[in-house]
Order: sequence, then structure tokens, then C-alpha cells
Amino acid sequence: MTNRIDTLFARLAADKRKALMPFLTAGDPDLGATVQALNEFTTRGAHIIEVGIPYSDPIADGPVIAASYHRALEHGIKVAQIFQTVRTLRAERSGAVDQTPIVAMVSYAIIHRHGVESFLEEAATAGFDGLIVPDLPLEEATRVLEVASARNLKLIQLITPATPRERASRIAASTTGFIYYVSVVGITGERTGVPSELADSVAWLRTQTSLPICVGFGVSTPQQAQALAPICDGIIIGSAIVRRMAEAINRPRNEVVHEIGDFLAEIARVLEPAQSEHAPPPR
Repeated sequence: MTNRIDTLFARLAADKRKALMPFLTAGDPDLGATVQALNEFTTRGAHIIEVGIPYSDPIADGPVIAASYHRALEHGIKVAQIFQTVRTLRAERSGAVDQTPIVAMVSYAIIHRHGVESFLEEAATAGFDGLIVPDLPLEEATRVLEVASARNLKLIQLITPATPRERASRIAASTTGFIYYVSVVGITGERTGVPSELADSVAWLRTQTSLPICVGFGVSTPQQAQALAPICDGIIIGSAIVRRMAEAINRPRNEVVHEIGDFLAEIARVLEPAQSEHAPPPR
């Protein structure tokens, strides 16, 4: 059975396009907003969506995403509810959401508490296509990878600028779907620039793997996305979206979600190939 992630990146590569991957926290401010956002994102240029499963002690997340996790947990959000939400969306088979890959950003502590087999089975049957597990060490990833592969789930692992190259090569070899390359050392959050050494690091990583490489952490403007596009296969937008979504606590949800859609559409436009690549040949 083909995984939606593989299908997506094959299609984008053929079209010389880059993936736009927004992140949102499940249940912030509530699951109704999550459903609305998922539908909105897929109609405004998102190719794949990363859904954060709230955790009380997030590993790599900055203050914006950590605060969203805490809000969701305070509202009583449960993993089972998140699974059911995605399962319902998939069952409805409506619009672009049906074919859009959805990956979960989830702490290994949550997976371990539920049991590896049980959690991954639930994730797969709910309609998730992959898992990003930021606190899963390479040395302990083999079992999770085996269980995930048996359920047609991708195990997407993170490589950072501080990862030694020998270790980065081994992480790439044990990753499926795509590689999540962290653009900076540190936690998630919006930043004003793109590190100059990023291009060299990603170029080296391409010599170690044929997997798509997506860049995240700190990407918050169309200008940054446009600057990153030539060196990677996908752009991940997290804190910039979660910060905007937090406004739905005090403002009409429809209005906020639509504004985020406008923001994503602007980034999607700068990620489109140059018009000349699609122009008809001169007569």
C-alpha cells in the first residue's frame, strides 16, 4: 500500500515544486478549530500537515507552541479524541483533506505510555501517515521503525546543525518518508533570518540520503520560505501559525482561520516554480 507521503513527494518532484507543511496544535483552542484549520490549510496551498499532540513537557518546542500545548491540556484534550478527529475527517473523504498526508508530532513518552504497538496501530487506523518523535534517540528507534513500517507509517526523524555527520548519516538511514532538518540550534520559534551555513549542511545531507529534506524551526515569513526553497524539498511553518491561532481564543474562529489561510497562501505563492518553467515554448 502506497503511503500518501511518498505519493506527494514523487508528484512534487516531478513538478519541480516544494512542499508547504504547516503545523498546528491539536485541540487549541478546541478540536472544532483544528478541523476547520485542517480543511482551510488544504485549500490554501498546504501539501502536508503536521499535527502536534499536546504534551506537558515538550522537548524541542519554544514558548509559543509550548503554551498552545498547555492550553489544550487544560481543556482536557486526549490522544483518543485527536485520533477520532482525524479518523472522522478521513472517513468523510471530503475535498483535499482526504489525500493530504497528516503527520503527528508526538513525544515518545506518550507512545511509551500507550504502548508502541497500540499507539502506532491507533495512529495508522485513524489516518495518520507518519510520526515525528523528537525525543526518540537513534539507538532506540529500531523497534518503533519496525512497528511503523508494518503499519505503513513513516518514522520521520530530526537532524540538526549540531548533529555530528557520522550520526546524521545513521539517522538518515533509519528515517522514512522525509528528513526533518532543523534550521537552527535551539527550540522552535520565529526568527528573522536564515543561517548562512544551512545550504552547505543540506547539500552534504543529500549525499547521504535520497529522501526529501524539509526544513523547519523558525521559518515565519514568505521571504524566508523563498530563500530556503532552492536548497530543500519542503518548508515547515510552526510557531508563526500557532501564534496566530491563539488569537481565536478572543476573536471569531472563522476570521482567524481565514487569516491564517491567507498567510499560507502567500507562502505557497512564493514556493511556486518560476513562471518561465511552465511557459509554453516560443513560436
